[in-house]
Amino acid sequence: MAFPHRPDAPELPDFSMLKRLARDQLIYLLEQQHEVDKLYKVENKPALSSSEQLCFLVRPRIKNMRYIASLVNADKLAGRTRKYKVIFSPQKFYACEMVLEEEGIYGDVSCDEWAFSLLPLDVDLLSMELPEFFRDYFLEGDQRWINTVAQALHLLSTLYGPFPNCYGIGRCAKMAYELWRNLEEEEDGETKGRRPEIGHIFLLDRDVDFVTALCSQVVYEGLVDDTFRIKCGSVDFGPEVTSCDKSLKVLLNAEDKVFNEIRNEHFSNVFGFLSQKARNLQAQYDRRRGMDIKQMKNFVSQELKGLKQEHRLLSLHIGACESIMKKKTKQDFQELIKTEHALLEGFNIRESTSYIEEHIDRQVSPIESLRLMCLLSITENGLIPKDYRSLKTQYLQSYGPEHLLTFSNLRRAGLLTEQAPGDTLTAVESKVSKLVTDKAAGKITDAFSSLAKRSNFRAISKKLNLIPRVDGEYDLKVPRDMAYVFSGAYVPLSCRIIEQVLERRSWQGLDEVVRLLNCSDFAFTDMTKEDKASSESLRLILVVFLGGCTFSEISALRFLGREKGYRFIFLTTAVTNSARLMEAMSEVKA
Repeated sequence: MAFPHRPDAPELPDFSMLKRLARDQLIYLLEQQHEVDKLYKVENKPALSSSEQLCFLVRPRIKNMRYIASLVNADKLAGRTRKYKVIFSPQKFYACEMVLEEEGIYGDVSCDEWAFSLLPLDVDLLSMELPEFFRDYFLEGDQRWINTVAQALHLLSTLYGPFPNCYGIGRCAKMAYELWRNLEEEEDGETKGRRPEIGHIFLLDRDVDFVTALCSQVVYEGLVDDTFRIKCGSVDFGPEVTSCDKSLKVLLNAEDKVFNEIRNEHFSNVFGFLSQKARNLQAQYDRRRGMDIKQMKNFVSQELKGLKQEHRLLSLHIGACESIMKKKTKQDFQELIKTEHALLEGFNIRESTSYIEEHIDRQVSPIESLRLMCLLSITENGLIPKDYRSLKTQYLQSYGPEHLLTFSNLRRAGLLTEQAPGDTLTAVESKVSKLVTDKAAGKITDAFSSLAKRSNFRAISKKLNLIPRVDGEYDLKVPRDMAYVFSGAYVPLSCRIIEQVLERRSWQGLDEVVRLLNCSDFAFTDMTKEDKASSESLRLILVVFLGGCTFSEISALRFLGREKGYRFIFLTTAVTNSARLMEAMSEVKA
């Protein structure tokens, strides 16, 4: 389902400018160092280079500083003199410079910054490629990346005109928004008088909706990510997919015509589509039989190359589907999905808990077991103490006591919590409804923030109608709403919030939802900018996910865009899924 856009759908901005800017800046930083002798990956082994200068292009991480220090100090011991340059991307942090000073090499290296914070992965997807953002902010409370987000938004508004309408929900979203507004005010002249290309921007924190990120993905692109891991827009398909001895790195974006037609499809429709495509392709090949020499010459020069390319891509995606099917059959995927749907709907909780216990006892996967426990906890507003203790004990016995710290992390992040006495669903809901937000001072009362890590999923689900009531079977071939990305069982909360706010052009009428989410919301419309915006640009919406977004959410919003005549552009700190979320919280590295 490539979601053919309506004829009146707005054009997407050209993001190739971001790549050109980044390339030009890097060339400038490298100065005369174009003649690169050799490239080395930064890892825990020496770079055996005879070059007179070493240039390190690194993320601002402490371990990278220690690695650089070990190389420089090894050169010093050997009496070797070279030039060293460290280029931090996307920005330089004071903590890194402190480590270089501690290691005694600060005076030996020159430091620079490469502000490459936006990587266009596709025509409608930009990634900051900061997977660490999620753990740093939502677990450690480290706010250092918020400035990077603000700078990225400032760059976008400089290149593509100001954004007339801004909405957001979450503490991180609010901080990023305020920092960005400060940058805009400092350089007010840059976008003044320009016509906006993008009419709306929506910022959303990942912890506003953990449920969607914890669910198994069933759209094709999401399943490919869950099964093979898509990294920076490409995937490594192994021999089981390529049907030859070696692995193949494949770029997955709109340029892959086969992939583009199935990426947003529910997996149950993909095989049928690919087999039909194969038949059509064969028919095009068969046309050669009755051709004369001139026709054959035209066919070879104009069509054959394209058909061969399509055939290659078709084979790869059929291979990927077969591999996914084998893995999912082995895992009894249907039973797993049934349990997830029961948790989302709030039915058969005891049976679902038993399924999770069995999953732990069979040692299926430490990450998968954790994910199911978190999904149970969030949908049930925390586990009752007896269940929490029992599941935790079983998990530690099954997978090892080294996971104990992981439980502490999950509790702090609000992913796996224990209900306090009296904190049943109704008790929490009634407490939340009595809380007041001191809007004037912009502060939340102490009682409110004490419940900040509580989920009120059941109440929110009812308010926003996240579980569709369907008479008969949900038709996945002709989806009726965004719930199709989870087999018709659940509309992603994040996407429903975006839909509702865009419909109202404000948070009006959503006060109860915001209160249940325990988050700060904001909305801002600049009428002078809106008046300059064309009707086309007002149907372009930039959605910013802070802490990562999933391919299921992207597919759901693409569907919504087609239905409502919008086009969505996505900016995320990184593409995520349930396994990446759990790994970020885990203290046991795989």
